[in-house]
Amino acid sequence: MLVEEIKSVYFIGIGGIGMSALARYFKFLGKNVGGYDKTPTQLTRELETAGINIHYEDNVDLINSEYLNASNTLVVITPAIPSDHSEWGYFKKHSFQIKKRAEVLGIITKDTYCFAVAGTHGKTTTTSILGHLLFQAGIDVTAFVGGVVENYQTNLIGSGTSVTVVEADEFDRSFLKLNPNVACITSTEADHLDIFGTAEEMLVSFNDFANKVEEENKLFVTENVAIEGIKIGFHKDCSYRIDNIVIKDGWYIFDIITPIEIIRDVKFGLPGHHNLSNALVAFAMAYDYSVDKEKLVEGLASFKGVRRRFSYQIRNEELIYIDDYAHHPTEIKAVSQAVHEMYSDKNILAIFQPHLYSRTRDFMIEFGEALSTFDNIVLLDIYPARELPIEGITSTKLLELITSKNKTLVTKDELLDFIKNSKADVVMTIGAGDIGEMVKGIKEGLKA
Repeated sequence: MLVEEIKSVYFIGIGGIGMSALARYFKFLGKNVGGYDKTPTQLTRELETAGINIHYEDNVDLINSEYLNASNTLVVITPAIPSDHSEWGYFKKHSFQIKKRAEVLGIITKDTYCFAVAGTHGKTTTTSILGHLLFQAGIDVTAFVGGVVENYQTNLIGSGTSVTVVEADEFDRSFLKLNPNVACITSTEADHLDIFGTAEEMLVSFNDFANKVEEENKLFVTENVAIEGIKIGFHKDCSYRIDNIVIKDGWYIFDIITPIEIIRDVKFGLPGHHNLSNALVAFAMAYDYSVDKEKLVEGLASFKGVRRRFSYQIRNEELIYIDDYAHHPTEIKAVSQAVHEMYSDKNILAIFQPHLYSRTRDFMIEFGEALSTFDNIVLLDIYPARELPIEGITSTKLLELITSKNKTLVTKDELLDFIKNSKADVVMTIGAGDIGEMVKGIKEGLKA
């Protein structure tokens, strides 16, 4: 089925961050777009506002008639959907074209010049920055982002047809469905071991992805990635590196050293050295594509960030409230480094909701070490997502491994009152579960 032959697109799991970007894209193309998701969220409400029909009960009778013609309807599914899902079963039984999200991205990007951003950490921010840099420079681009970009208040940047930017997701080995012209790998630290089994097997998949890059010398890798490519980082052996970093009025100001020149006094506003690395990767890919360097510098300075990535909710003299999606020990250490660098003299309270029983089990010790970098830490119960509980894997068990001076476990109902009574100067909510849905209420409660 070619894109031009598609009249209607039905999404099972439409509220996922990657799925919703595709939904927006097909809506922009003038297709009928609708779908199912388990629960309403801020993202699904935004999709409904954009004219996309969504229901929240797995019930074939709720599927509108325009999505029941197998000859012109594409069905898109997320890997998280269970095999006994009745709507999925209906479409399979009636021989509909059914594709995973990554397969659809592969179809869309096949005839474009495709930038793919891979990595267990940093890919959403890097994709966002790269999409922003290319769009602001006037490139005919569409960027599919795994987060809502603050500059655009959407996870789809641009509407170009010749250049695409996509997140290359390692989960379910989805990134092997892509055929990028240019790619980067930001990190290959172990994650999704419920899928890969071992860190070594995960690295095999990243190497397979690297081998899919269609053009020679078009794979960019950070200095900690053990895959051959154009090295990017902070050390002198890197082809692109950042030097002379200073912090001024909440901004990083630094030099970028490229293979042919030094670009001085670059400004970037996202805290944390991990975000500097993300910015440099995006810069290098766009610079290599021959985008004007002055436009790239302007683009870095104007980038406002990604929703739930060190996202400021309250920022005044009385209180700082920051929300972040970090759900892996390395990501938690990165946001800890950033918040302590920016607010070293403040009383910081961190609230973390573990995501997945399997991830908590696989990295229990590492989570304990990462969370211990905060003097004041609050845990919520584990968010299960697609999983059933695992015996002995609880937030109580994780709390025992944390060495922080002040640590406690609270329920979601108790959280707001706990924050108000904490006398914290800086509050951080951290995690990939439904803690993200609590942010609006926490923000309003703290302002009251």
